[in-house]
Amino acid sequence: MTVKHLKIGARGSPLSLAQTNLIADSLKTNHPDLTCEIIVIKTTGDRFQNILLTGPSNKGLFVKEIEESLLTGAIDLAVHSAKDLPATLPQGLILGAVPPRTDFRDVFVSRHPGGLAGLPAQAVLGTSSLRRAAQLLHRHPVLNLQIIPLRGNVATRLAKATTELDGTLIAAAGLQRLGLRVPGAVFLTPEEMLPAAGQGILALEFRADDNRTKKLLAPLHHRPTAFCLAAERSFLNLLKGGCQLPAAALATYQEPNLELEALIADTNGRRLIRNRKIAEVSILETAIELGRTLASDLLNRGGADILKNIKEREPL
Repeated sequence: MTVKHLKIGARGSPLSLAQTNLIADSLKTNHPDLTCEIIVIKTTGDRFQNILLTGPSNKGLFVKEIEESLLTGAIDLAVHSAKDLPATLPQGLILGAVPPRTDFRDVFVSRHPGGLAGLPAQAVLGTSSLRRAAQLLHRHPVLNLQIIPLRGNVATRLAKATTELDGTLIAAAGLQRLGLRVPGAVFLTPEEMLPAAGQGILALEFRADDNRTKKLLAPLHHRPTAFCLAAERSFLNLLKGGCQLPAAALATYQEPNLELEALIADTNGRRLIRNRKIAEVSILETAIELGRTLASDLLNRGGADILKNIKEREPL
């Protein structure tokens, strides 16, 4: 019997809806007889904008209710920004399909011309990302940057960055999926700002025993991107954290080689440990092992002490 209907869960933010519609359109292109129903699910992170994102109880703030809906069968599929996902998934759920990665870079937006080099001393930058804050502080110590938390949807952060603050960082993929062009925005290289694990990747999550949804999503799956995401997420998994950590990872695949670069930093930016490794990869398990190997290397070279000090000072 041909499947006619698929229920897709999404957060109500403009970016989440744009991403979900991209996947729905791709599904309908590959399955013309399929209809997709997008069901908006408000998450804890959406309801409480004043919650800090760095506490141990706050992992998965933007996915918990969506994953619960998957497990109960209220929805068949969830579309996530892969960088927002915790390093481990609830039992019974899988990331069963990964579309091709888009732009993985971060974009610097400011009311001052000249990018980061054009910032005045003691500039106030808004970001709730420990990863971004740590790298900014590490690379620009003489500026004595002031970092304050900044949350909200993309439009809200852009508005504050160009009026109330001196700047902020936004994922390039988010701007592109929303169709936004920001005058004066500067795209940062991985050397300047290593992205979050999974940045630029949409992760399609569904129940592990749902073969119907798995078959529908098969045409959307991109094997090289899946290798990259597996390596990046396994790196984070060994660190026992997710987007709450001041850590970054970026994998690139040029068959048969998968290269993974990653870092661990202190939140004040004073210490930053960075390295890269390459392995021949033809199966997912080898990509996962590459992530673990690089994580072990960074932890052994001082990363473990950095994370320990962070937990003692600012419990994760």
